Amino acid sequence: MTATIAPRTLTRQGRDAVRRPRMLRNTLTMAWRAMLRIRREPELATDAIFIPVLFTLMFTYLFGGALAGSPREYLRFLLPGTLVLTVLLITVTAGVSLNTDRARGTLDRYRSMPVWQPSVVVGGLVGDIARYVLATCLVLGIGLLMGYRPPGGAGGAVLAVALILVFAFSVSWIWTALGLALRSAQAVTVLSFAVQLPLTFASNVFVSPATLPGWLRAFVNVNPVSHLVTAERALMDGTPAATQVGWVLLASAALIAVFGPLTMHLYRADRNLLPPSATWER
Repeated sequence: MTATIAPRTLTRQGRDAVRRPRMLRNTLTMAWRAMLRIRREPELATDAIFIPVLFTLMFTYLFGGALAGSPREYLRFLLPGTLVLTVLLITVTAGVSLNTDRARGTLDRYRSMPVWQPSVVVGGLVGDIARYVLATCLVLGIGLLMGYRPPGGAGGAVLAVALILVFAFSVSWIWTALGLALRSAQAVTVLSFAVQLPLTFASNVFVSPATLPGWLRAFVNVNPVSHLVTAERALMDGTPAATQVGWVLLASAALIAVFGPLTMHLYRADRNLLPPSATWER
C-alpha cells in the first residue's frame, strides 16, 4: 500500500514572500553591474583618474609659489579642496549612465523584471562610490608623493574621505533626477558643469575668502562647497569640526530627501513598456 503525498501549497503570505523582491540583493546586483561597466568600458573611469591627477598637480605648481611661497606650503591648504573638487565633478556620471540606460531601453527591461525597482537607481549610485573612492585615493596618493602629510593623521584622512563620499552620494541624486528629466546624456553633462564649476571655483578651494572682494566673499561664505571644504580641512588637520560636519550631513540628508523621491517619481512616470501585471514595489 503506497501513501499519497498531497502537493504542498503556499499560503498567500508565503507566495507574497517568494515574489517580493529582495531589496539588498537587488541593490548589490545593480551596484556590481555599475562596477562591471567600468571594466568593460574603461573610458568611463577616465574622469576619476585624470581629473584628480591634473587638478592636484596643476594647481599646486601653478599657484603654490605665488599664493603661499612654495608648492609644499600651498599643498597643505589646497589638497582638501581638490579632494572635494574632483569628487563633486565626477558625480554627474550617475545621471549620464541612467540617461544612457534609458535611451538604450535598458530601464524598460528592468521594469519588466520582478526586482525591487528602486534598486535600479540606488544600486547604480552605490556602484559609483567605487569611482569616488578611486578619485580620493589618487588625490591623497599624489599628495603624499608631493610631500603632503595630514596633521590629523590617518584617522583624520579617513573621516574626511568618508564625509566627502556621503556628500557625493547625496549630490549624485540631483544628476539622476536630471538624467531622467533631460533628453540626452550631453544635456546632463553640460548642465552639471554649468552648475558645478561656479560653485567649486567660487569657493574657498583655492584661496581664503578673506582675500576676496566683499561681494564675492559674501557668496563664498554661503556656498555649500565652502562649508564642505572647511569641514574637510578641519578633519584632515585634526581640529574640531562638529559644526561644519553637522552642516554637511544635514545638507546631504536634505538633498536625498528632496531629489530621492523626485528621481523615483520620474522613474515611475517614464514607464513605457511596463506590463500591466508588474507593480511598483515599495
